Amino acid sequence: MTDWAEIAGRIAAATGCRFTARDRREVRGGCINRAVHLCDGQRSYFVKLNRRDAVAMFEAESEGLTAIRASNSVRAPAPVCHGVAADEAYLVLEFVHFGGAGPDSERRLGAQLAAMHQSTAEAFGWRRDNTIGSTLQVNQWESNWCDFLAKHRLGFQLALAERNNPSRRLQDTGLRLSEKVRVLLEGHRPMPSLLHGDLWSGNAAYDRSGSPVIFDPAVYYGDREADLAMTELFGGFGPDFYAAYNAAAPVASGYPVRRDLYNLYHVLNHLNLFGGGYERQAQQLMERLLAEVG
Repeated sequence: MTDWAEIAGRIAAATGCRFTARDRREVRGGCINRAVHLCDGQRSYFVKLNRRDAVAMFEAESEGLTAIRASNSVRAPAPVCHGVAADEAYLVLEFVHFGGAGPDSERRLGAQLAAMHQSTAEAFGWRRDNTIGSTLQVNQWESNWCDFLAKHRLGFQLALAERNNPSRRLQDTGLRLSEKVRVLLEGHRPMPSLLHGDLWSGNAAYDRSGSPVIFDPAVYYGDREADLAMTELFGGFGPDFYAAYNAAAPVASGYPVRRDLYNLYHVLNHLNLFGGGYERQAQQLMERLLAEVG
């Protein structure tokens, strides 16, 4: 049983304004957390709920949203508070009233994402681990992008796949590919850019004014093309988005190969989370990448 009185009290403490949780409505669409629109008649909040042991996931999400907001580029919901109430972890965010995209909404999203990617760090990684979906995402700092990608992205997911869905063919192909990461990225020297980390079309929307909003991040510093690649993985965005992004920050030659390499991480994660046809998709991606290097 959710302790709404306690959560309301913590909202009041965080905002300095008294709050009573009068109206609660379930929000559908997510597959990991339970979500509720919480309102007192004047102010609204978006509340995520999960098991008690998910509190670290919510803490990391709050920090990621804060980092995106600090880049002064694209809007992300403001974190209000997080913690444990009764036996549930919770994360309270500002409630964003979504609307439809306006005529220049996707163009604005592309330009704003390029601006966010201008926020950089000294190395690749993040100050803490977080999650990609419900999977642990390891963000140990590395000075070399190839090392980070091979160890903490592809290597980590392949190790999970070996335990969750053992396929000798998948593991053998994955091992061969891991040894070719440096060849596939030869000559590519990205800056460590602030990434959303999980930027598919379901994690972006537009408010009632048509302004872009991104949410549900898996933030880290990496190659900006990794964010761009994922936007193409599950449906993608419209041509105005890509035109605006490339006008502000053109991708370098060889991007289609890097796109497949970076998206392999997400396909492997979906294999580990859901199984099914993702094994075939991962296998095809790896074979296509290996064909690039002979």
